[in-house]
Amino acid sequence: MAQGRGSASGGAAVVVGVLLLCVLLHAEVVESAVFNVGDRGGWSFNTNSWPTGKRFKAGDVLVFKYDATAHDVVAVSAAGYKACAKPARGAKVYKSGADRVTLARGTNYFICSVPGHCQSGMKIAVTAA
Repeated sequence: MAQGRGSASGGAAVVVGVLLLCVLLHAEVVESAVFNVGDRGGWSFNTNSWPTGKRFKAGDVLVFKYDATAHDVVAVSAAGYKACAKPARGAKVYKSGADRVTLARGTNYFICSVPGHCQSGMKIAVTAA
């Protein structure tokens, strides 16, 4: 009988462990926030100051809403952000008009690569803790 009780308590420990893991994973997902870039105005000119005063965490999601026939969203390096330049190759380019981008830890840089748009403030740098 002692052997049976030991097996039952071992099984209960596994169940408790699995439940705890599920709760922890759910808590991690729940903590992520969704931000609409540019708020009601969407991804547009003069959006570069939009992140000011907001707190972002790695895993948060940015939603870029825009006219896909007129704009795009390109993830760039700090140098690409400063120069308003899309890399010749290898850049992640979003073109749907309703793009969802998950933030990585550190500073994430985005520009519109349509000529003149980045220079008109269609760029953001978002730092995620």
